Amino acid sequence: MPHIKKAELIEGIVYMASPVRHVNHGKPHGRLMTWLGTYGAATEGVDLSGNATVLLDADKEPQPDALLRIESNGNSRINKDGYIEGAPELVAEVAGSSAANDLHDKKKVYCRNG
Repeated sequence: MPHIKKAELIEGIVYMASPVRHVNHGKPHGRLMTWLGTYGAATEGVDLSGNATVLLDADKEPQPDALLRIESNGNSRINKDGYIEGAPELVAEVAGSSAANDLHDKKKVYCRNG
């Protein structure tokens, strides 16, 4: 479904995001990316990504708001199709508008996968 901008597969269930508001998601997300972007720029070998699909297994494909991964010898890799496979070293979610999902099923998936 190419017209869908953001959908995540969590525990075999597809979640489609609601429109994002400035106050409870947009502004904190911008601050999160600035913080992690500054860290990534100052730390050699660290890769920053935002809203990238992470392939954890057959029924877990979250899109964290932000993530940091170690490029060489880290827990994840970039596959031939350009997706992240395996658990990044850090995932961050802005849960202002999506707390019901982010703090329950999605958090369980992240914890189980390290």
